[in-house]
Amino acid sequence: MQRFVFFVVLMALLVAPLAAQAPAGWQVRVDRSQNFEDPDDVPELMVMTMGNGFHVKGGPAGVFWNPTNRATGDFTAKASFTLLEPSSHTNYYGLTFGGADLASDAQKYVYFLVAQNGNFLIKWRNGDEVGDIVASTPNAAIRTPGADGRSTNMLEVRVAGNTISYVVNGTVVHTTPKSGATAVTDGVVGVRVNHVLSVQVDDFEVG
Repeated sequence: MQRFVFFVVLMALLVAPLAAQAPAGWQVRVDRSQNFEDPDDVPELMVMTMGNGFHVKGGPAGVFWNPTNRATGDFTAKASFTLLEPSSHTNYYGLTFGGADLASDAQKYVYFLVAQNGNFLIKWRNGDEVGDIVASTPNAAIRTPGADGRSTNMLEVRVAGNTISYVVNGTVVHTTPKSGATAVTDGVVGVRVNHVLSVQVDDFEVG
């Protein structure tokens, strides 16, 4: 399969369209490490079309979204994430939802992520503020890297009535009520891949 490579150069660009190299209309917000003890391994974030989705390789973390992927009321958002190689330390990847102002300093979203150690977490972001909904927690439903260093996990966020269900590989790993400022579900749905990771995203769907 022919591959096209798109580089986000951090010093020149914060939010950029992914143009023809990734799903049409998608954008990325680069999230550079502010931790001098845990720096980005390289300065560029690379995105390539691959399969029926895209491959993210960092470098820095990134939030990826298409403004047309907006959900309200009851919905299910899901995507398949394949970790192509373990990172040197634990880093997370997965879904974002309830997104607003993603290209500005007022960015808001909730994120549901998994890691290579078999843990998941759920956090909220409002501008520069970040807080835990669920701190890093192990769950047997999360697949960890095999002998080839790869693992594939299907993540879903299911919003029904007053309940938000967080699902990995068909297993509900946590539920929260749909209430409070940190559980806003209406908004843009997307993907987050934290730094120093190589992750393939497939079968992204909101419905």
